[in-house]
Amino acid sequence: MGTFKIEGGLKLQGEITPQGAKNEALQILCAVLLTSEKITIHNIPDIIDVNKLIELLSNLGVSIRKIKKGTYTFQADDLHLEYLQSEQFKNDGKGLRGSIMLVGPLLARFGKGFIPKPGGDKIGRRRLDTHFEGFISLGAKFRYNKEEHFYGVEAKKLKGTYMLLDEASVTGTANIVMAAVLAEGTTTIYNAACEPYLQQLCNMLNRMGAKITGIGSNLLTIEGVKELKGTEHTILPDMIEIGSWVGLAAMTQSEITIKNVAWDYLGQIPTVFKKLGITMEKKGDDIFIPEHKDGYQVQSFIDGSIMTISDAPWPGFTPDLLSIILVVATQAKGEVLIHQKMFESRLFFVDKLIDMGAKIILCDPHRATVIGHDFKSKLKATTMTSPDIRAGISLLIAALSAKGTSTIHNIEQIDRGYENIDERLRAIGANIIRVS
Repeated sequence: MGTFKIEGGLKLQGEITPQGAKNEALQILCAVLLTSEKITIHNIPDIIDVNKLIELLSNLGVSIRKIKKGTYTFQADDLHLEYLQSEQFKNDGKGLRGSIMLVGPLLARFGKGFIPKPGGDKIGRRRLDTHFEGFISLGAKFRYNKEEHFYGVEAKKLKGTYMLLDEASVTGTANIVMAAVLAEGTTTIYNAACEPYLQQLCNMLNRMGAKITGIGSNLLTIEGVKELKGTEHTILPDMIEIGSWVGLAAMTQSEITIKNVAWDYLGQIPTVFKKLGITMEKKGDDIFIPEHKDGYQVQSFIDGSIMTISDAPWPGFTPDLLSIILVVATQAKGEVLIHQKMFESRLFFVDKLIDMGAKIILCDPHRATVIGHDFKSKLKATTMTSPDIRAGISLLIAALSAKGTSTIHNIEQIDRGYENIDERLRAIGANIIRVS
């Protein structure tokens, strides 16, 4: 188990470039299975979760070639489908949440798809019903081995249909879209997720020959085609990492420029940080965060009631950044209520922040009230363990702002979502070392 040692309280300065988006990469990589032709993908992040999926694709028989850092070609023209029912696949697949999105493309192109119950973050229930109900609506037969926690779907031919999703699941929508593009007839998906990464997937599929309309809305219409062709695709910068760097700059009162952020795809993120009083300047496609020497003050609602920040499906505020918002609020001037609606275990890292001296009242599994210190009292260094990716980066930001030297264990959770984070932080002045 890896460990970070962090000396906090240092001013940081410089430029930092966000990696390619993890959540987009997992969708796009699964989509390479939809064609036998070559697909070139740029800006792939070098992180554990993505590398695990690339390894899974290689074991499945996808021909993979690394062209340069972040750029690979994939060609799924000679797959070993027997791998899907092997003990190795049952072990490999369960360690990665994103592996569920292999099922849709495999079902569409080969008439069958299998997956062990995926792992990933322990942030509460993340059910798979939306995925499989969608496949069943398209005509697939579903089976589940309870003893081995192994799922399977099979169909001679998928047929388009109308479906109303029970939740706007991002991975669920992606999986169903990838199955429907090769189905016979027209599929209509209502209450579809519409976040930028899903838009990227749909646009890529259309370049491959799919016929998807309604992209960017919650109503997608997919006219099935017989086959898809190869293409080239560039992954967007990771909006969660961009939000993490904004939070880091504010908490450490540092002057940082975040390069090439794709402003048009950031949605509510800049607005929510401004509600905490954080100044962000748009410079071309960069974000400049000046040194907040006098701190930052939380806004209140028009009627004077306490500011509440909550998550919601896109175009609402992403749940992946609520942990960052909570940490940043610990040094704000004022109070804020954080309402995590979508996952019931994501606030259970606040005890570590309380140990560091933060003023947080955990109301219930979904809500926490934060009373900011206004930098009059710094957080204290401590020893902690990262429970998941987003809590892990939040604790790292807290440690970088704290007085003294902190220790964070289980940093593999952070490495799952952030590429070479210690090297990139040292490049802007952080004192952080990795200990095996």
